[in-house]
Amino acid sequence: MMISTRGRYALRVMIDLAEHNDGSCIPMKDVAKRQGVSLKYLERILPVLTKNKLISGVHGKGGGYTLCRRPEEYTVGEILRLTEGELAPVACLEKNAKPCGRAEECRTLRMWSDFFKMTNEYFDGITIADLMRTEHS
Repeated sequence: MMISTRGRYALRVMIDLAEHNDGSCIPMKDVAKRQGVSLKYLERILPVLTKNKLISGVHGKGGGYTLCRRPEEYTVGEILRLTEGELAPVACLEKNAKPCGRAEECRTLRMWSDFFKMTNEYFDGITIADLMRTEHS
């Protein structure tokens, strides 16, 4: 599994909005400039975040975006699943996958299933607040 630019940029947007939250809307052009990302690309990510109520947007003069919750209430897993889809390492573990005819005798299914579970638990254990911390462990 590889996380795309879309997922990585969504995390950067969320961290940026959290770090610059002063109670007012934050123009996305400011986020784009700080993050070194094109505004056009960010505008493709924002609808997913707003539609799923992770951020809210106000259009027009004085408009911009804000987080809908506190940084510690967002998990990396939640954001990546919205932007990347399921984090399944193999097709047979994806949501609504057709049952595999080989599942009964598949020697690798348990390994992939454990990896999928471990990946989700790992990303669900990290919040935006965690990513805001600058110290490295």
